[in-house]
Amino acid sequence: MADKRAFVTGHPIAHSRSPKIHGYWLRQYGIDGSYQAIDVAPADFAAFLSSLGEHGYHGGNVTIPHKEAAFAGVARRDHAAEEIGAVNTLWFEDGVLWGGNTDGYGFAANLDEHAAGWAANGPAVVLGAGGASRAVIHALKERGIRDIRIVNRTLARAEELSRHFDPGVSAHGAAAVGELLADAGLLVNTTALGMHGDATLSADPARLPDHAIVTDIVYVPLETPLLAAARARGLKTVDGLGMLLHQAVPGFERWFGRKPEVTPELRRMIVADIEVH
Repeated sequence: MADKRAFVTGHPIAHSRSPKIHGYWLRQYGIDGSYQAIDVAPADFAAFLSSLGEHGYHGGNVTIPHKEAAFAGVARRDHAAEEIGAVNTLWFEDGVLWGGNTDGYGFAANLDEHAAGWAANGPAVVLGAGGASRAVIHALKERGIRDIRIVNRTLARAEELSRHFDPGVSAHGAAAVGELLADAGLLVNTTALGMHGDATLSADPARLPDHAIVTDIVYVPLETPLLAAARARGLKTVDGLGMLLHQAVPGFERWFGRKPEVTPELRRMIVADIEVH
């Protein structure tokens, strides 16, 4: 049996690329460990969580639809999980099950890699007010961006987030997006727009200043319509794949005792997998 065991759980889970990412690192560093995908239905999640220790797991990742249930089910939570209201990483410390959230870390590390100095580029406009946008806003605040503008079709959801992350976070309906972009240095899409060939743009990068950076947390397709429009306008763009790769780093380090590197080779391997599927 492998020395150290970890997993990713969701429902469904077959599509997850996490086993490929962690498997790559286990091979790279010659670590005797395993990382597997486990499909757990929502009704069975609490029982799954309570049985981790007896099944010999060091921890694992949690994805849709279990992030909120994991938040409720762990004994202790890190600061990021408390702020974001969801858990995507589990580990044991002195026999106690901890939950953390590495999505904000992954978002920031992706920008660090591909757009160094990005945090000086406020104000930021964030499209969407779902779970992913909570992680992004947390990361922006941690990096000192003081003017964050959430744009969402349902204004009430954006207002709920602005109250949660106050001060410096404001809520706006979709109609306001044009004027909000005029002095923004960072535009972040956290919505599903642009996935599955949906070419609708909820914000036009043509309205941004020349120094602006545009990033999309969607990574299928790698170049979303928003990023294509921003690139055509001559703006710096960062795709969402790096967020997926970087958010995996802290968990691997906790379970397997080594901080892994996000390398061009790893990225190429995951891009090839995306193209096949």
